[in-house]
Amino acid sequence: MNAASLHHLMGAYVLGGLDAADAALFESHLQDCTACRKELAVLEKVPMLLDALPVPDAVALTAAPGGTAAPAPAPVQLFGELARRRRTSRRRWAAFAGAVAAACLAVGLAVGPLLVRPPQPDATYSVASGGGLQVNIDMARKTWGTELAVNGSSLPSQGTLSLWVRDRAGSEDRACAWTATPSGKVKVTGATPIQLGSISSVELRDGSQHAVAVITVP
Repeated sequence: MNAASLHHLMGAYVLGGLDAADAALFESHLQDCTACRKELAVLEKVPMLLDALPVPDAVALTAAPGGTAAPAPAPVQLFGELARRRRTSRRRWAAFAGAVAAACLAVGLAVGPLLVRPPQPDATYSVASGGGLQVNIDMARKTWGTELAVNGSSLPSQGTLSLWVRDRAGSEDRACAWTATPSGKVKVTGATPIQLGSISSVELRDGSQHAVAVITVP
């Protein structure tokens, strides 16, 4: 199965509609696809929104302007269809789940601020230097690896900066890269397939791949 086909499994994976074999195949794809990992980080909130949204509110959101019913099914019908299609072919299910994920994301944009609190990081590390450089990294444990939120100041103001994650076996993975800002400040989010418990260190490197800051994870 090619990368494009695997990407279409995203909606089904988020909603738990893949069988064990396809779930394992998609999780293997996540280790090599940064774009899918970042998209999953957004869509993984969809099941929680579905659970939290009251059925009457969901029905109201499916109504078209003017009070007429929209062609989309009401939530109760939607979940019934979801259960039925889990027993049908993978292609039909993947297309349906992708549409559900998109619809739920739209609902999340409307009611998310009322229902979802900002997730708390599983670990936070900071490093500072005498020259004023300061880097704070929040790490969040994900099923596919680790999400890293970087907040830095007094960083190099030229070139391309990158964040590298090293595991306890000595392997490295580039979590993200960005163009340096004139102010030396940055807020950026990266992702790595390395699980949080396996991370031994995180390095911020400049365009010459010299370590600007190193955080050792105990």
